[in-house]
Amino acid sequence: MRCNPCQPLPEEVARAVDLLGRRWALAIVWASAEAGAVRFNEFKQTLEGIPPRTLAARLAELEAAGVLERHVFDTRPPRVEYQLSEAGRRLRYVVEALTAYAASA
Repeated sequence: MRCNPCQPLPEEVARAVDLLGRRWALAIVWASAEAGAVRFNEFKQTLEGIPPRTLAARLAELEAAGVLERHVFDTRPPRVEYQLSEAGRRLRYVVEALTAYAASA
C-alpha cells in the first residue's frame, strides 16, 4: 500500500499561520471587530492577562501585515486608536468560523 504524495504547504498558508498562529493575534482581531476603533488600554481590559509588551508587539505585527490601521490623533495627550483594515475585516469570517467550531465542539 502506497502513501499519497504530500504537497508542500503553500506560501500564503504559511504566512497566515505565522501571523495568526501567534498568541493573542486572533483575540486582537476579534476585539477590533467587536469594538471598531480600539485604544491600547481598551485592548488590555478586553484581553485580560495579555502583557503590555506582548500587546504592543502584536499590534505592531498586525499593523505591518496590513490587518490593523493605526490612527494617531493630535491631542494632548496624544491618542492612538487601532481599527481593522479592509484585509482585517475579511479575517472576521475566520474568527466567526473558529467561534462557531468551538461552540459546537
